[in-house]
Formats: sequence, structure tokens, C-alpha cells
Amino acid sequence: MRDWPVWTLRRPALCYWLFIDIVAFATVVSVVICTPTPSPSEIARFAAIAGTAGAVIIGSSIYSHRLGETERNPWAAHLCYLTAGVLALPPNLMVLLLFGPALHCLLTQRPETHRWLFTLSATSLAVFATRYLLGWANPHANLLMMVGGAAVLLALRAALIAIGLKLRTPSASFEENVGEPIDVVLGIVAVSIGGLMGCVAESNAIHALIAGPPLALLERAAQLPQWRRSAQRDAKTGLANAVHWDSRARYELTKGAGRARPMAVMLMDLDHFKRVNDEVGHLAGDAALAAISLLLSGTVRRGDLVGRFGGEEFVVLLPEATPDEAESVAERVRQAVAALRVPTMATDGKPHELHGLTVSIGVSTTTRFGYELPDLLVAADAALLAAKAYGRNLVSMA
Repeated sequence: MRDWPVWTLRRPALCYWLFIDIVAFATVVSVVICTPTPSPSEIARFAAIAGTAGAVIIGSSIYSHRLGETERNPWAAHLCYLTAGVLALPPNLMVLLLFGPALHCLLTQRPETHRWLFTLSATSLAVFATRYLLGWANPHANLLMMVGGAAVLLALRAALIAIGLKLRTPSASFEENVGEPIDVVLGIVAVSIGGLMGCVAESNAIHALIAGPPLALLERAAQLPQWRRSAQRDAKTGLANAVHWDSRARYELTKGAGRARPMAVMLMDLDHFKRVNDEVGHLAGDAALAAISLLLSGTVRRGDLVGRFGGEEFVVLLPEATPDEAESVAERVRQAVAALRVPTMATDGKPHELHGLTVSIGVSTTTRFGYELPDLLVAADAALLAAKAYGRNLVSMA
């Protein structure tokens, strides 16, 4: 138990996550104990909702596997059939629907099971709170109440999860905690389809099957943000890849030029990194790159755009940065990398700690080179070469 990843959470996050898990577990137990035995018609509704959702998720999973797609997270489909359960099922059968996302976690063997459990607990609390709002014994299905219930479900679930993620990583951005606008839209679509599915199932259980095609379309559409993020992120470091960073940087520079705001580009390269790969192994090199990317994201200022330029090179765009501010950030990064220690595994299978890593950094500024990205990159690269020539582990201003 001491080796469980959950114990690596910061103390405030650990306490909050465990509190949400415990409250959700206690709520589920009390619901199972206190809710009367469901009637045959309610069981038929459950079978129709669960069967439709299960067929869609399993079918989509098989299809994705045949295409060789990356691992999926059918969160929108889960939210859809849970919403249907809120409207059409007694609370104890709603509990059975919660086994859907729980089973998905077990079958996919997710590396962060504690995070999936926390998300499931937060979702469970939001679902039961929505049911209580609509009417615990007999939920009200009029349009106004349904819209209000959907808003409560989405907002409460997002808030509970966002607080936990913020406590885990205080430096995380709003989008990292809450999601992008497309995620919000997909959530609204999911509860809308779920509401229709629940209303149809309540009148005639077998009619819930007509929700299958839109649910299948939703399940596929919900993967689009994940695929887009995968295309924009470097696989080894999680930072913006060169193409996405270039696009974002050009956009920010265009905005900065219109307002004549100072900006800077910082290009950094790990010194003698080939030695790490040759002497300790390429897996150790990958661990070092991941550790430095995490350090870099936490060392630069909020709003700075960090990317992996290729190999052992990283690049940062610093909006609203004067030359002095840019040099200060670069020096802070250089010192942080020099103090970094990375636990890893050597090629002989023994634990090894990487230390003594250094970086050379070149910085160019818009006050001298203007707002064209190629000009800034050329100048930063020249400054980087100068830092290398003067002995490495230095910051050079272009």
C-alpha cells in the first residue's frame, strides 16, 4: 500500500480526494440499503439503458482497436446513460449504472486508478445531487426542471473534479482543470441525449434503443478533443510539439505586434546529452527529458508558451517580457536544471540518479529583432551557439 501512486499527491489534494471517495462510497451504500426493491418495469428500463450504452461502448471500442487508435475514454457516453438513469430509474439501479465507468477502469488497467476512482466518485455525487433536485422518489420530467438538473449535473461534476486537480497541481491552467470549450459542448450534448433517452425509456423501455445511433456518434465525437491534443503534444514530454508551438507562437506574436508589447523567445539545449543516452541508456534519457519538461513548465511564468523543438532542444515564447525579464527567466531555468536530480534505471537494471545536467540558453527579444518568428528563432539560435562556445551552462542574450 505504501507504494500506491495516490500517496504521491500533495497533502491537500490527498485529503480532498479521499474525502470525495469516502462520501461517494457512503452515499452509494446508503442508497443501496434504503431504496426499495425495483419493480419489473424499472428493471426493464435498466436493461434497455444499460444494454444500449454497453453495446455502443463495446462496439466503438472494438472498432477503435481494429483501426489501431489510441486508448479511449468514453466519458461522454457514461455521462449520457447516467443522465438517463437519473430520470428513469430508481436510485439503487442508478448505482448499478455506475459500475459502467468502474468496469472500464478495471478492464483498461489505467495507470492512475486513483484518479479514475476520484473522477467516478465526483460523478456519483453529482448524479445523486441531481436526482435529489429533480425528486428522489419520483423525478419531475418537465422541461424547466430537466434543464436545471442538467446544469447542476455538469457544473457540480466539473467543480468537484476541478478543485481536486487544482489542489494536485496548483500551477495547472484553467483549461487543464475544467477542460476546453469543446469538452463543455460535448458534456451538454451528452446530458441532452441522456435526457431524451431517459424520457423515452420511462414511457416504453424498448424505445430506449433508438438512442443507440446518436449515442454512438457522441462516443466517437468525444474522442476528437483527445485526438487533437495528441496531435499537438510531444509524446515523450507532453509539451507542445514543434508544429503546434510554431502556430501558437506566430498567433501570440501577431497580437503582441498590434499592441507593441515586448516579447521574447528562449531556445535551450541540454549540454552533452548524448553522453546520458550512451552511458546510462535511452530510457534514462527519456526520463531526463520528461523531468526537464515538467521543471520547465513549473519554472517559467504563467502564460509562457513552452514547446519541445526537437531532440534535446526546448523553446519558450515569453509574452509581455522585457529583455531583463526574459534574461531573469532564462537564468532561473538554467539554475533549476543544474540542481535537478532524476531517479531512473541504468542499462544494467540498477537504480541510477541523473545529476549534473546543464543547459545552454539563447534569448532573443522583439525590442531588437521585431515580431517575425523566423527572425527571433535565428537570433536565439545564434545566441545559443554563443553560449555553447563560451563553455556551456550559460545564458546568452542576442
